Amino acid sequence: MNAVGIDISKGKSMVAILRPYGQIVSKPFEIHHSFSEIHSLIQLIQSMDGDSRIVMEHTGRYYEPLIRECSKAGLFVSAVNPKLIKDFGNNSLRKVKSDKVDAIKIARYALDNWTDLKQYSLMDEIRNQLKTMNRQFDFYMKHKTAMKNNLISLLDQTYPGANTYFDSPAREDGSQKWVDFVTTYWHVDLVRKQSLHAFTDHYQKWCKRKKYNFSSSKAEEIYGKAKELVPVLPKDDLTKRIIKQAIDQLNIASRTVEELRSFMNETASKLPEYPVVMAMKGVGTSLGPQLMAEIGDVTRFTHKGAITAFAGVDPGVNQSGTYDQKSVHTSKRGTPMLRKTLFQVMDVLIKTKPQDAPVYLFMDKKRAQGKAYYVYMTAGANKFLRIYYGRVKEYLASLPQ
Repeated sequence: MNAVGIDISKGKSMVAILRPYGQIVSKPFEIHHSFSEIHSLIQLIQSMDGDSRIVMEHTGRYYEPLIRECSKAGLFVSAVNPKLIKDFGNNSLRKVKSDKVDAIKIARYALDNWTDLKQYSLMDEIRNQLKTMNRQFDFYMKHKTAMKNNLISLLDQTYPGANTYFDSPAREDGSQKWVDFVTTYWHVDLVRKQSLHAFTDHYQKWCKRKKYNFSSSKAEEIYGKAKELVPVLPKDDLTKRIIKQAIDQLNIASRTVEELRSFMNETASKLPEYPVVMAMKGVGTSLGPQLMAEIGDVTRFTHKGAITAFAGVDPGVNQSGTYDQKSVHTSKRGTPMLRKTLFQVMDVLIKTKPQDAPVYLFMDKKRAQGKAYYVYMTAGANKFLRIYYGRVKEYLASLPQ
């Protein structure tokens, strides 16, 4: 038995190799994540007598080059949640934190949990691409929100409340009616300095050019509100340049988000579980690919409890002797991206109220019992994830190998 513990860092790692009863095969040594050094490590492990198992923490994306090459070489390699390594016993009163100590600790963990280690399976290219796109999607969504708030803040100084005039959903290219409106009418004086008839005529031509529905009552409403507004910044070229820059940045972010949303759905449709996931209530062409990206291959989970623990929505337990706490916080030790997506799915169910969806009925029952928002939302996410696991795993098992 050769336990290879690898402490992962950005661009390099520390490796320690142990055998039972504390026998040191190799003192901790450092390798860089280069092709030559990774394959030198692989050759070293392959040359050792006995069964060898590699354990490393899945730290961000830093571990992926190493674990990918080791898996391709046919070695047994297991990626472990850093929380499990952190909670593993140190057997020492000294508080020491270094890469060498961590590598030895990981190797000791491998020896103590030898039979329970789960072999890492290479995520296929499609799943890897989907997960990467989802992380980019989340990044640009945050960027879009920041750009939107920035534009609204600027408009409060030139055309307060203009962002509230329209509630039309975004188009496929990411454009929104209120953003297009302030692109033309970036200052309130562009509206109120005209007569009502002149503005209505101009607004009607704008709607026709931008392919929006025209309403004379809406034009009158906009004009009436404009008469009462007090701008802070003047209507000049400098103010116009500031507003137009903010609009351009928001439009770029919006287009990127919608393109990624489309690419993710197209990529997810190539996965075998796509029709099953898309048939679930609360899941659409946006949230479905996000779920599939963060969950990955469900066959790697041994049971339903494993997937809920992975998401961090599993109920906690606090019991000792005669004391048994009735309500315990969830672990929240899984991936926050998955929990965020699950809560978005639960929010869709709450808003749409599908009476044939067991998850919604379950949440509605908890809500009727007076449970707090986060309690019934988390409970619904747990139930949804268990149903997801059962349906997808059963469907995959029915497919040809």
